[in-house]
This record gives sequence, structure tokens and C-alpha cells, in this order.
Amino acid sequence: MEFELKILGSASATPFMDRHHTAQVLTVGNTPYLIDCGEDTQRRLMEHKIRHQRIQTIFISHLHGDHFFGLFGLLGTMHLNGRTEPLRLFGPPGLDEVLTTQFRHSYTHLSFELEFTPVDTTQYVQVFEDKNLTVHTLPMRHRIPCCGYLFREKPKRRRLLPELLPAGLTPQQLNALTLGDDVRDEQGQLLIQNHSVTLEPKHARSYAYCSDTLYTESLADLVHGVDLLYHEATFLDDLRDRALVTHHSTARQAGLLARRAEVHRLLIGHFSSRYRDLLPLLAEAKTMFEWTELAVEGLSVSVAE
Repeated sequence: MEFELKILGSASATPFMDRHHTAQVLTVGNTPYLIDCGEDTQRRLMEHKIRHQRIQTIFISHLHGDHFFGLFGLLGTMHLNGRTEPLRLFGPPGLDEVLTTQFRHSYTHLSFELEFTPVDTTQYVQVFEDKNLTVHTLPMRHRIPCCGYLFREKPKRRRLLPELLPAGLTPQQLNALTLGDDVRDEQGQLLIQNHSVTLEPKHARSYAYCSDTLYTESLADLVHGVDLLYHEATFLDDLRDRALVTHHSTARQAGLLARRAEVHRLLIGHFSSRYRDLLPLLAEAKTMFEWTELAVEGLSVSVAE
């Protein structure tokens, strides 16, 4: 089953050249999840042939414009295209007030239900669950309430070895084997030992999105061991004082967090427009964590099972 992250935008507050404001799509199976929605997100979706009508769930990290100014336009396009399916929206308190004000003064009456769930940006707590995964908030330290999101694929079932299965097993017995149970007769006698006819489940994958934040060492515990970590890296470390003032992180700090969290891969993004060349940011992060990549526009990263 697919588990793929697509980078739609990787700029910080000011867009630059071919770098747009923050937006990402995580696709699990056939389900896309939109993470942040900076300006121009709907056009970026079209460029990458991601149908916005397939999006059922959107997660917003905070209410700085480079992370959500594209939301009203996207919702308006969904409405104009006749959407009727409900849309789930998660974000900090106040996002509903902003959207309601825009809708009221533009006389917009959506053709679909917008189900808004405010999240507590100060807590690590599960806020969403569906057939594919669970989503927890990750507390960020920014100038305004802000959170990241941790996406964890649900545990998978054991894999049957058809060539080793005896004939005549019922669907209920086969289901029990995939759940890790042995098969017993009505008297409780062992008929089939689970481990003799099944393989271990495939790997349940994970992605952690760390939005705008000061370097926060405690995050390492929350995202420990994830397959893929995105962490903002707005500045090079020679501007760490500037990062401190603006509540952002440096490339070196992003790499340090990835190393301490023992993640498998790191993506860095949210680049300041002062950097035309991003390779120095990559090189700096790699001094702390070798398996680092730039979250450049259009990048797709797949995580294997």
C-alpha cells in the first residue's frame, strides 16, 4: 500500500522564485491528507495531478498566513465544482472564526459540510483516526499557537502462507490467524500454531511533520524512530540568534533533533528567501544527520513497508 509524501511548497514567510508557501500531501493507500495550505496550494495540486475533490481531511499547523492563506481559495473551488462530501478540518482555535468571517463577507455558502475540529497545540494527543492511520498533535514552540502532526499507520495483520494452510479452514479461522491467534477445536485442543503458517506483519509506517518551532529537544521523544521526519530549517546556524528571535530553527538544529530522535530519514524545509542556494542548508544539516534531504518543490518521498 502506498505511503508517499509530496512537497507542494517549502518557502517560509516570503515566497521566492520556485519556492511556494508551505503545503504537503501525504497519501496512504488511495487517501490523500493535506498538511498546511499556503497561498497557491490549489494550483500546485493541479500541477501534480492531485484531485482536490479526493481530499477528505486537512491539517493546519498554525495561523501564520504562509501556512493557511490558500485554504479559503481551495474551499471556494471545491464549492464551485459542486462538492457535496463533508470535509474534515483540523487546526488551532480561531481558524473557524477566520473562515466564517471570509464566508460571511463574500456571501459564500458552501455546498458541503465543513467539519472543523480545534486542536490543543500544547498537547501530544490523538486527534484523528480512520482505517489507514492515527494522527497525534506535536506541540511546537512558535510565536503563536502552533503544532505539528504525527501520522502513524495502523498495525498490520500477519501474512498467511497459503501453501502451508490445511484445506477447509473457515473465514473465521483464517481471520484469527491474521490477527495472530492459534486455531483450536471446540475442546480447546491446538489445531494450527499461528507462527507455523504466517509471516510477521509488514512494517507500519510513520511520518512526523514538525512545523514552525524553536529547537525543542523534547520533540525527540515524541517522534522517536519515525520513518520520515520533516523539520523546518529556516536559517543557517550562523543566524541562530535570528532563529531564536523569530521562533524558528536552523538546519543544524533540525539535523541534531533527527539524530537524537533516531529517525530513518529527515526532510528540511521552510527556507528563508535570503537563501537562493539551498545546498549550504543541506550540508549543515548533514553534519548532524547524514540521511537528510531538501524538501524541494515537487519532491515525492515513498516509505516502504
